[in-house]
Amino acid sequence: MERLSCDVVVLGGGTAGCVVAGRLAAESDAEVVVLEAGPDYGPCDSGDWPADLLDGGALVASHSWGYDTGDLHPLRGPVELPRARVIGGCSSHNGCIAAVGCVEDYDGWARIAGDGRWSADALRPLLARALGRLRVRTYDEDEVGPFHRACLEAAVALGLQRADDLDDLDGGVGFGVEPVNVDGGVRVNTAFAYLDPARGRTNLQIVDRVLCDRIVHGADSVEVVAWRDVDEVRVRAGTAVLAAGSYGSPAILLRSGIGDTVALVPHGIAPVHELPGVGRNLHDHPLVELDFAGSPALRDALAAAADARFIPEEQTLGKLRSSRATGPYDLHLVPVAAPEHSLLAGRTILSVGAMEPRSRGRLTLASPDPDVAPIIDHGYLTDPHDMAVLLEGVERARKLAATEPLRSLIGAELTPGVDAPLEEAIRRSHVHYYHPVGTCRLGAADDPLAVCDARGRLRGLDRVIVADCSLMPVVPRANTNVPAVVVGEHIADDLLL
Repeated sequence: MERLSCDVVVLGGGTAGCVVAGRLAAESDAEVVVLEAGPDYGPCDSGDWPADLLDGGALVASHSWGYDTGDLHPLRGPVELPRARVIGGCSSHNGCIAAVGCVEDYDGWARIAGDGRWSADALRPLLARALGRLRVRTYDEDEVGPFHRACLEAAVALGLQRADDLDDLDGGVGFGVEPVNVDGGVRVNTAFAYLDPARGRTNLQIVDRVLCDRIVHGADSVEVVAWRDVDEVRVRAGTAVLAAGSYGSPAILLRSGIGDTVALVPHGIAPVHELPGVGRNLHDHPLVELDFAGSPALRDALAAAADARFIPEEQTLGKLRSSRATGPYDLHLVPVAAPEHSLLAGRTILSVGAMEPRSRGRLTLASPDPDVAPIIDHGYLTDPHDMAVLLEGVERARKLAATEPLRSLIGAELTPGVDAPLEEAIRRSHVHYYHPVGTCRLGAADDPLAVCDARGRLRGLDRVIVADCSLMPVVPRANTNVPAVVVGEHIADDLLL
């Protein structure tokens, strides 16, 4: 057995975990240990990072946890739910879209938390810091590839305003070029942005390829039990920061006997602390993908552009407003022209995401064994609101596809197909938008399903602090990479007080 001790142990070196660990190590004398289930390839310039993780132009298929929906969707079989098992977490394999959502998202968090420090205005300095550390920039006009150029021109022809403001909380409806955390074609993950500046310090230790099992909460310390293959690793600390993501963090708590204790007994887990909200409130933006045939003209244009410069598969995005929106927008329209090495494998897609989902699901344990994935049910489309929004969004996407110059480049709609009954097709084929949140959500003191208080501390067990997307009570109208960094920044600020 390997034993370690420190002031703060961070469970998960993912998007937010790297932020917390890097800042604590760099800005204090606290001894910090990071436990990461995947490999740590060292600093950005180590020469050891796999090429796919560095390539900011495509989603990554490697380093996956292997999560899926199991048999929850018998009409179509398991749906993969990619999460990255590597230092930097999902910031090491995502599409690099630096969206932030809108003022209403964070003001809503503040109301739910009963704490104005989660409001949009309070978070603006943290957001600015995050965008700077991630080296976020917007593609120049001469960098826009031929597919995305056609999307932009078609959107303008439809009367949509040009709006390159995804990284602006005050931005509204429009279609434009994405701001991205890509520098010289390299994906700037949070390990590069936050851990690398602290790697030379003696108070930071990164322990990779260890799987966190459970937390034991004591009177004056916490102990984390983890495994490296069959060898046990135990870490004693004054504070544990749980940053294993919206699937990993609640699973660790449940294995620790923390959650809906009645549900733990069948797994042979001794109940330790009743927190019925653990694993509940799971949600994501439901997504519908419209696949198009492409054309020889598109293939030739993409090949010629790729020979000349860096061409990412995702480069433009539309923010649209349905008739059911409660804020400035509630739809994302995401065009993708994917290379063969991408997770999306050569497809030409217009995706539609419902950005104010009301459907909620739940994560539960399948086994007390940390090597066994939990049961993940997002409850997609269980609220009729989400289907209604997607139906409107698909019609808007089809109008874009039928507008020149995009129409001539993308060919016929292959799936779901213009003749398919649309609602039935959506129910059979909807997927995730890679943005799970909410399973350890914060809330006010009188909220019976709140897992954490406004500082991220577990109710009744304040030596454990949650710092990842599971803390978010409601998913923002955004890709969650930058919001996850902001959560990490917020929790780090609290710990550094």
